[in-house]
Amino acid sequence: MKIIVLGSAAGGGFPQWNCNCRNCAGVRNGTVNATSRTQSSIAVSADGVRWVLINASPDILAQIRATPALQPARAGRDSGIAAVMLMDAQVDHVTGLLMLREGKPLPLYCTASVWGDLNSGLPLVPVLSHYCGVLWYELTVAATGTSAGADVPPPSLQVPGVEGIRFTPLALSSKAPPYSPHRERPEIGDNIGLLIEDTASGKSVFYAPGLGAIDPHIEAAMRKADCVLVDGTFWRADEMIELGFSAKSAADMGHLPQSGETGMIALLDRIGARRKVLIHINNTNPILDEDSEQRAILARHEIEVAFDGMEICV
Repeated sequence: MKIIVLGSAAGGGFPQWNCNCRNCAGVRNGTVNATSRTQSSIAVSADGVRWVLINASPDILAQIRATPALQPARAGRDSGIAAVMLMDAQVDHVTGLLMLREGKPLPLYCTASVWGDLNSGLPLVPVLSHYCGVLWYELTVAATGTSAGADVPPPSLQVPGVEGIRFTPLALSSKAPPYSPHRERPEIGDNIGLLIEDTASGKSVFYAPGLGAIDPHIEAAMRKADCVLVDGTFWRADEMIELGFSAKSAADMGHLPQSGETGMIALLDRIGARRKVLIHINNTNPILDEDSEQRAILARHEIEVAFDGMEICV
């Protein structure tokens, strides 16, 4: 199974268009050893021909141009993208759907709560009905799975045409987007993580670009996976507050910071030896500077930082 990181940054990308923080200013003028990044998305395939696009960022066209495997190669008009799967209904994960409007109806896998948001709060589905249209396939999630002690295993599925990969969606504790009609009434399925398994080898990857709390079933999935590709948004809990960019903490935004006794580094140390990669990196996070003390700390903990074009094979 191969995973290509199409985009590794949080919303706004890196550098962010209107940001003059140390990282963004430095990557523009060459004073910070960092690499530009587009907004987070990955593609998954078992054969390298048919791919599931997980999240459709606003940068999807640039990401396709940079990824030959997703480009038309078999007919006058076609794509290596067999389907799109969504983790949530956040702007930076769904607005790329509008860029995929030419062609046949778009197979879209998401939960009922995300589907509702895409028909109401951010009505992309009604808009797309005037172009390619959307074929909805519901992702059913359970709050817990067998690894957390439940009697019934969490539901899994395979995408037709993408043989050899099984997806298991797992509910995350978080909120729906600000424009969701149920923003203040969280529903199971507003946000999910994915356990992605190669059915031939049994190897797996746990993917969660947004992870604000570690429920027992989520830690169990991470312990099961051979590779975890998880939320790397902020280094500090008060990062945006300290910079004067927001009054909200990392937790308020639904993200677990890397530092601190209960942060992502501590969690990744706890789950033991496996490949550990951070994705969805905010433009303010000092780990983007490859010469930073924070990047060195990650290296000592054997934690990688995702970059656009990164390939993960399990």
